[in-house]
Amino acid sequence: MTVKYLVTGGAGFIGSHVVELMLRRGHSVVVLDNFSTGKRDNLDQVRRAVGTGELLVVEGSITRAADVARAAGGCRGIVHLAALPSVVRSVEEPLESHDHNVTGTVTVLDRARRDGIKVVYAGSSSAYGDQDAPYKREDMREMPLSPYAASKLAGELYCRSFARVYGLPIVVTRFFNVFGPRQTPDSPYSGVVAAFCFAFLRGKPPRIDGDGSQSRDFTYVSDVARGVLLALETPTTGCETVNLACAGNHTINDLLSILRGHAGSNLQPIHAPPRTGDVMHSRADISRIETLLGFAPEVSFAEGLRLTFDWYRRTYR
Repeated sequence: MTVKYLVTGGAGFIGSHVVELMLRRGHSVVVLDNFSTGKRDNLDQVRRAVGTGELLVVEGSITRAADVARAAGGCRGIVHLAALPSVVRSVEEPLESHDHNVTGTVTVLDRARRDGIKVVYAGSSSAYGDQDAPYKREDMREMPLSPYAASKLAGELYCRSFARVYGLPIVVTRFFNVFGPRQTPDSPYSGVVAAFCFAFLRGKPPRIDGDGSQSRDFTYVSDVARGVLLALETPTTGCETVNLACAGNHTINDLLSILRGHAGSNLQPIHAPPRTGDVMHSRADISRIETLLGFAPEVSFAEGLRLTFDWYRRTYR
């Protein structure tokens, strides 16, 4: 059955993959994006990949209630991805980070409660901070270390309050280091996988902040898109919080070694001091999302890196 959904930030890296999956499954999609970080080309790639499908793009801001109302009309659910998703940028511009990540989220939630529709909110593993535990579990105490982490956690708290006060069904999906095609590779705020791919393709040494022993739960973007759609379409009540990840554990040095092999390069990295607000280790316990939504990751770290590097090689060479 065709259902109409709103995806905020749908022109972004993760958002465009969610939009693509929705269209492939026959749904009608509205994208709300201000294109400050999202790209029209991402949606052009979606159109070329899918070929058919009903896609409406509304240029506007999640901080303006009128824009959100215009985009949400007739929608049966909202995937709220729009944000300023950068620890570094939040340290440089905390007020702007708060405006988009907190005020924007409340604006979206208010529209959802007026229309009585479900919300999937893109949370962040940064909520856990750098706690000394082998796996990050949803019942752990939150410990945000940066303005970005605090702003995303504030959005989660609003989700919980809207679910409790208004009976709004909400699923918070905490993302862990998502990577894959369409991630911007040449920005100061680029994710590490995209930045490393771009550096190797340009014949430049990749930069590692710290000694490279920090570890991450890298999750391929198609798995994230599937998890988001499961969260939207699986019946839930109240506010549920789940880790959306692979439960993997790979260091930045591991990442460098694999990508160096794909690039056929002997380039050695440049080391810089650790970045303010970054955590050392981040690995998800995914038992809750497995039980609640029936989610299981399908793309391994190695396969995801191969697919990602091949995409950057085709796109940027």
